[in-house]
This record gives sequence, structure tokens and C-alpha cells, in this order.
Amino acid sequence: MGKRVTLQEIADALGMSRNTVSRALNNSGSVSIETRNRICQMATAMGYKQFSTIDASASPIAATALPTDGKTEIALFTHSFPGASHSGTKLLEAFQNRIDSLGYKLSINIIRDVELENLMLPANINLDNIAGILCLELFSARYSNFLCSKNIPILFVDTPLLQSGFLKADTLYMENTSSVYSMINTLIGQGKRKVSFVGDRFHCQSFYERWQGYVGALTDNGIAPDTSSCILDDDNYPYHDITWLSERISSLKEMPEVFFCANDFLATCTIKALRLLGKNVPEDALVCGFDNAPEATIIEPNLTTVRIHSSSMGYTAADLLLSRIANPHMPYKKTYIETDVIFRESA
Repeated sequence: MGKRVTLQEIADALGMSRNTVSRALNNSGSVSIETRNRICQMATAMGYKQFSTIDASASPIAATALPTDGKTEIALFTHSFPGASHSGTKLLEAFQNRIDSLGYKLSINIIRDVELENLMLPANINLDNIAGILCLELFSARYSNFLCSKNIPILFVDTPLLQSGFLKADTLYMENTSSVYSMINTLIGQGKRKVSFVGDRFHCQSFYERWQGYVGALTDNGIAPDTSSCILDDDNYPYHDITWLSERISSLKEMPEVFFCANDFLATCTIKALRLLGKNVPEDALVCGFDNAPEATIIEPNLTTVRIHSSSMGYTAADLLLSRIANPHMPYKKTYIETDVIFRESA
């Protein structure tokens, strides 16, 4: 293993003081943009530990995506800020860690309904300071296309449903279809034939891809998908209301053997709704989710689900957006990060 690079060695290489290098790399104190860029570039080239995940020889990001035009802000646009139980939290931590190391700062902007409806940017946004935009939990197709029209480097982590169109932007998804197919195909192989889907399949692109995995597994096993056995109400309905959800389950023509839920929140609500109906999981029905949120291992029984590699998605999101900032005219990319099926007691 090579010798670890120190702050003093970076300072000596640049003819600067160690304190100046420390302030630049830790984003503390007063250091000019030009000086910070020089220090970050040298730290990357020398393999300083903070930049050890960036391969400057393999990617143009480290060498070219540093802020050189005074635009040091990357704006997060979200309609529903991820809570502590959402995979988006770790994604954002990794994303911010990567952009901080290159001299960018993240600003958080909650997009309100009035801004969605009237196609307005947040009032506090100054586009002259924005190097790029990260969109997370933003599923309005009209608003997404509005943002794309601004000709600013932009990355969407998941998107509104794009069946008949596309966004003029880079997109990043967790793998959805194959993992759901594998999960349901395994359960069918164990003799389960009555499988229900729970969730608004049109909520976003990822939900729809999970629906496609569900349909594919049924079809390939000779089972005709039956929407009347599913709970597919749009997300304006109160899935969080256990009484409402239990009534929807009761209204199905027959009790499913398996409930596949589009995310872990819906799965935990489904388990609680089944309890309200006097049903036990997994004895009376199996329940599966998607996300591997913290509640998946807290709820009893522990939840069968699909793990999203959130930190990997965060670092990849940063690399994609920084690459777009550095090379604004390259073809748009659609990127998927693999997921893992985790079988637990609920299935």
C-alpha cells in the first residue's frame, strides 16, 4: 500500500501554507474559488484520502468539473423531502460528500404545489449561481420538462412515468423490474398463485417498472394478471389510513396469498391493515416491499424486500451530474444501479 498523502505534502507541492490547504479541503474559512480549485486538483492528483474514491485517470470529472465560472451551488429540487426512513437520506449524504470534496455546496429547495402548477422556480433561486440541479422525489412530468427547458445541467433520480416520452436530462434509477420478477417468481415456485400488487403503478417510473416485473413473473408462469385482485388506486387515496386500506383489502374478490407492495411504507401499512382484519403474516398471507427501509427490520414479522444501494446511487448521481456540468453537450445517459432481494419472515 502506498504512503498516505498529507496536507503538508499538498501544501509543499503548491507552495502554500498547510492552513490554507486545510481550509480549502474542509470548506472552512476564507479561500478563493481559484485557490480552492488548485488545491482540490492537486489533492486529487496526489491521491489524498478525501479523494480516494475519485479516479482522475478514468474519469474527466475530477479534473474538469471543479467550479471555474463562479457557479459553486448545486440545487436539490424535491417535492417531498426524504425522511429518515427513506433511502434518499443515504443517497443525499453520499452525493453531498462527493460534491463537497470538489468545492460545490448543496442548497435544498422544496418545490411547493403552487410552483408545480404554475411552472415557477423557487423564489430564492438565482440561476446565475447554479452549476447544476439534482431532482429527487419530483414526479410532475410538466414541471420536469419545464426544468429541462432551462438549459442547466440536471439529473433526475427516478422520474415521472415516461411511457411515451423522455426528458432532456440524465436519469438515474435503482434496478426495479428484474428484482421484483425474481422475488415473485420465487414465491410462485413455492406454490403461491394469488399475488396482489399494492400501490399506484403510475406514481413514478420506478413504481411502473416494479409493476412490469410483477406482470412479467405472473405471465411467464401462466398466471393471467388480474387488476381486480390488486389495490391500484392513485396516490391521492390515503394508503396510510389503515382503516381505508383494510376496507380495500376486504373489497377484493378473494384474499390474495401474497401482497407485493410498491415500497416498504405500503408494505408496513398492508401488514397493519391485515392485522385489523384478523389476518396474520405470514400464516394467512405473505407481504413483500421494496426499499429495505429501516422499518423493514423493525416491524414484526421482519419484511421481505429489495435493498437499494443508496450510497452507491448517491456517488453515481454526483459523478453523472458533475460529468454533465463538465461536458454539457454529450448524449444523455440513463443509468441503473443493481438491487438485491432480501427474504425475511414476512414471506
